[in-house]
Order: sequence, then structure tokens, then C-alpha cells
Amino acid sequence: MHVFLTGAAGYIGGAVAVRLLRDGHRVSGLTRRADTVAALAALGIDPVVGDLDATDLLADCARAADAVVHTAEANHPTAARALLDALAGSGKAYVHTSGSGIVADHAAGAYCNPRIHDENSVPDVHASMQVRDGIDRAVLAEAARGVRSIVIRPSLIYGDSPGLHRDSFQVPVLIAQARDSGVPRHVGAGLNVWSHVHIDDTADLYALALDHARAGSLFYAEHGEAAMVDTVERIGRMLGLDTPPQPWPLDVATAYWGPRTPVALGSNSRVRGRRARAELGWAPRGPSLADALATGTYAQRWRPA
Repeated sequence: MHVFLTGAAGYIGGAVAVRLLRDGHRVSGLTRRADTVAALAALGIDPVVGDLDATDLLADCARAADAVVHTAEANHPTAARALLDALAGSGKAYVHTSGSGIVADHAAGAYCNPRIHDENSVPDVHASMQVRDGIDRAVLAEAARGVRSIVIRPSLIYGDSPGLHRDSFQVPVLIAQARDSGVPRHVGAGLNVWSHVHIDDTADLYALALDHARAGSLFYAEHGEAAMVDTVERIGRMLGLDTPPQPWPLDVATAYWGPRTPVALGSNSRVRGRRARAELGWAPRGPSLADALATGTYAQRWRPA
């Protein structure tokens, strides 16, 4: 199968591309940066240079492929619409990347929300996620227009991607801050809980969805969960720091880590990927986040010699 994949030089996109190539698919990968072309080609990806505003290019690439996997940006309605319109009536698969942040509650680290979402839940979507929610709904509705449309919502992804962009956002920035300052920190009390999933298991889910998912399918990707205070405590232990985890007010944390902080590091995002397991036979088997920090890839790269 010939798959057109956006975000080929990114964290998720690179991992998915490598997984699809391993399955014997041909992958054409969109990248914004001309300086990644040689490296993508070395992985076996056919590079396509362009950005998500190049709607004619996106449409041409979608029509030329047997399926589309969109990993580049969850909040870009114009790109999603261009790809979907190009596939209308074709019966081809379109796999769209969203994220479990869509159920985030903006707790500022103050509490653990007892509510856990699955694919049948109807979340109260915060204003900051309204665009993403609208795109997800539009993608799923394309099943009525002859597109095998699929939405995947990964939770906090950890582990090293085999693509060009090795690191995700959440765990590495927590590690870097603790290493650079000598003080592991979390937003507020750090009681907020995020579900999480290993990058290799995430790529496996994309491959299964591409091959087997029905039109109009939604999947969460998760394999465990942890409170931020516990994750940060493990980071401090991994780095050999004597200082216990310390709270950071949301405004201070946001000034340091950037505008993604309230959702990515301060919210609760608790989900269960029941449908992926039941319908696709997805069986995540990657190392746990705790193991990745204790003895796995993070410990091997970040722990002081």
C-alpha cells in the first residue's frame, strides 16, 4: 500500500512511518524542512517538501496514495479538509491524529479528577480544545462521504521515536528542567493524572487501524496512568537529585515551559483505549513509563554517569 503521511519528520509521524515501512508499505512523507529530505530518504521515506497550507499539494498527494495518515497538526482544519475532500467517495483510509488532551480539565495540578473517558464518552470540551473537537467530529462524519475515516487520540506518549525526532514533549521537558535546575518540579500540587502510552505501541495502533478499522472509528491510545507528582519524583530519583519534587504555580510554569503547559502538564487526562483492544486486537507491550525512567531509555540517556 502507498501511504501519504504528514509530519514525517515529527515524533509520532516518524515512528508511524518506520512501522509502516517495516510492514512493507510505501510511505511518502510530508516535511516542512528541506534539510530533512536526505535523512527521511535514508529511512526509506519518499520526501515531499511542503506545509499544511499548501492545500493543492496535499490534495494531489492524497489522491495519488492508497491511504493518508495525518500526524502533523491536530488543530489545522484547512489541512484536514483538503485531505478529506480529496478522498471523498474513494473508500480510502484517512487516519487523523488528535490527542487525549481533548478531555483535559485545566486542574492546574490541584486535584485528581475521578472521571475516566473512553471512546463512548462525551467529554465537556474546554474552550482551548474546541477547534480540535470540531476537526475530530468532521473527520468521523466523512464516513458518510465514502472515506474510511479514523481518529486516534494518543495520551501522554513516552519513549524514543525511531524517526528523525526522538523526543516527545511532556516527559523530556520535565526531565530537562529538573536536570538543569537541580530541582524537579510539577504544576501546582502535581496531583493531576495523565494516561500514557509508549511510542512503539502507538505506532502499532496506527498500523492496525490503517489495515482493519471501520469507517468512522475513534480510538484512544493508553497503557497506564500516573500522577504528575509521581512521574516527577521518579525523574528526580533517576537524576540522583536530593531535592524532593517542588510545586510551581501555573503562571510560573507556563512562563518556563510555554503555552502548552496548562493542558500538557497541569490537567487531568484520564482515558481508556477499550475499543482499540476489542476491535483491533491492540495489545500494548512496551515498557511502562516507570520502567523507562528507572532503567529504560530515559535512564540510559539522562542518568548521570
